[in-house]
Amino acid sequence: MPSLTSIIHIIEKLKAAPLTIDSQNGQSLSVVGDTYRILISGKETDGAFATIDMLIPPNGGPGPHSHADFEESFYVIEGKIEFKSEAGTYTAQQGSFVSIPKGGIVHCFKNKTDTMAHLLCTVVPSGLEEMFMEIGRPVATGAFLPPPEMDAESIKELQALAERSGQKVYPPDFLDK
Repeated sequence: MPSLTSIIHIIEKLKAAPLTIDSQNGQSLSVVGDTYRILISGKETDGAFATIDMLIPPNGGPGPHSHADFEESFYVIEGKIEFKSEAGTYTAQQGSFVSIPKGGIVHCFKNKTDTMAHLLCTVVPSGLEEMFMEIGRPVATGAFLPPPEMDAESIKELQALAERSGQKVYPPDFLDK
């Protein structure tokens, strides 16, 4: 039978070291005209969560969507973002926190100002970042590409990809009713 000292030594070897990402690392992607930097993905957390640094230019942000099987939270680092959901509208400013619970409420957010907004997004469990990696185009950290043209075929492809990723995409005016 191993000694207590041997068991402690084995346990200490199993402890994972902290993961550090500096300001220029992490995969940066252009997604619907916004720039998302994957800070930590489900690959590094065994699927527990993912954290995404989001830069949202004026008029940027995703359209109405829902996801029943994961929580999504946002912390506003800088700027102002309008969050809309089936439950109402909330304007989040620097220091605000918004949590979208599991269950599938339809929501979206938009930067309705003329300055950049900066958000920190965490999803629990991970998975959303995988969809961003599939639809996004690699960019340099802090760089922006124009939003892609969305014709009927592109919208169908995006909806199919979103559904494979546990999301549902709605028409742009869905929450305007």
